[in-house]
Amino acid sequence: MGFASSGLTIFSYFAKLIIMKDPTIIFRALADPTRRQILKALKESDLRAGEIVDMFTMSAPSVSRHLSILKAAELISERRDGNSIIYHLHAEQLALCLSEFISTVCPMDTVQRKKKRS
Repeated sequence: MGFASSGLTIFSYFAKLIIMKDPTIIFRALADPTRRQILKALKESDLRAGEIVDMFTMSAPSVSRHLSILKAAELISERRDGNSIIYHLHAEQLALCLSEFISTVCPMDTVQRKKKRS
């Protein structure tokens, strides 16, 4: 598929490459139900590490590992507030990845052709 047929200029193509995180890392992060539950909780508000640990019956180091995977995928970030670590959701990173995946697997011209046939 060329740039013209995809609607991308060469600049926007390279900009997307720089901004987009490897989708494999993001999909691996999403594969675990615990991590998805953490993301859902962070959608409501930023949370302290202890609040996230309290949501689960697993140990704090296990939750910390899940948080590390989400951070590596750049789906969340952390900041210090005194002695606390506060986590924040980066929903735009997830939206970009899913949008890119959907447009690759199911391009709009395919959807539009199917609509015309219906």
